[in-house]
Amino acid sequence: MKKENISDAVIRRLPRYYRHLNELCSRGVVRISSHSLGQEMSITASQIRQDFSCFGEFGQQGYGYNVEELKAEIGHILGVDNDHHLIMIGVGNLGHALLQNFPFSQCGFTVDAAFDVSPAVIGTAVNGVPICSMSELDTFIQSHSVDVVVLTIPQTVAQDTADHLISLGVKGFWNFTNIELSSQVPDVQFENIHFADSLLTLSYRIANR
Repeated sequence: MKKENISDAVIRRLPRYYRHLNELCSRGVVRISSHSLGQEMSITASQIRQDFSCFGEFGQQGYGYNVEELKAEIGHILGVDNDHHLIMIGVGNLGHALLQNFPFSQCGFTVDAAFDVSPAVIGTAVNGVPICSMSELDTFIQSHSVDVVVLTIPQTVAQDTADHLISLGVKGFWNFTNIELSSQVPDVQFENIHFADSLLTLSYRIANR
């Protein structure tokens, strides 16, 4: 499998491929051409073939792609079968909604625990995930394998919290604090989520349609 110099644009298209292939599987589609997949996703067939070529050879000329096999291949590239372990910090409205509704397991993540400072939620559980006190966080990380931390906390404490977690060995962050987090430590990965960016993109499209 090729992995060198994969562009961020290609990487960000992989989850879209995985999602559409999953939908095709649920519809009972057995095989699909790059042209038909492109029509499903509003992407050109040549772009699809170029993206897939970054990771090896998929499909057969004249046959197309076996949907189930391609989904498994893309899932493997995305690490869906790696059983990543995740915790959440901040169980306010957004954190609670994510724990209650987001399909973490379908993305290959096990949510082991969540942490908060509010006595109202500490000691409870959301969708089977125990809510613990922040005072227990360090001990938990030191005794468990934590691949990703979801941050749904106030902006004012976001970077300091991330820095502390990094000092404990955490390397991955799904950041909903609406500020850009960063680190000088090698191999630490941030996925900074900005809801306003998405809404303003829609605003532009509506204003310029």
